[in-house]
Amino acid sequence: MPAASMLPRLLVALLFLCASPVTQAIGLRCGSRVVSPGMIAAQVRNACGAPFWSDSYSSVEVLGAGGPIEEQREVTWDIWYFNFGSNQFMQRLTFRNGDLQTVEALGYGVSEIGTTCPPPLATRGMTDGELVARCGEPASRRRNEGAQLRRIPGILVAHEDRREEWLYDDGGEFLTRYFLSNGRVTSVERLAR
Repeated sequence: MPAASMLPRLLVALLFLCASPVTQAIGLRCGSRVVSPGMIAAQVRNACGAPFWSDSYSSVEVLGAGGPIEEQREVTWDIWYFNFGSNQFMQRLTFRNGDLQTVEALGYGVSEIGTTCPPPLATRGMTDGELVARCGEPASRRRNEGAQLRRIPGILVAHEDRREEWLYDDGGEFLTRYFLSNGRVTSVERLAR
């Protein structure tokens, strides 16, 4: 195929790639400042203020699994949620040992934290921060942290496995228990009072 006839196809492919949606944002604008991966938590707090909800957990990295020297290091993860009102997307920021790793845009925010709780079935798949934004903080919270490990010769594959149960009491006839896995709602159960 002649180079001249391939040029239009290459331009269309390039335009298509540029127009593809990105799931994670490159940065987040807070007032006149932009926060982006690589910044430390104190810089983000100075630019954006305090998050309305935060969570933290730790994991273990294993380097050299199965080799003569195996090194294990604890990694601290902090998740911050920002709500900029009902006309803007909520933002989820993930820090690894105090350094910003990712900025993720979620669904639209809320005008007031805890005042727009949807029906329980509509919460499946929500992040824990989105649930707090819409329903407020739970009356009680139980957490069970762990990891799923799979060993292959020379490789250790570890996946976090954080499971939680959040209980909400809206004063009505029922209590609502949310089951979360790794920061997302997986199922909901209504309990008689």
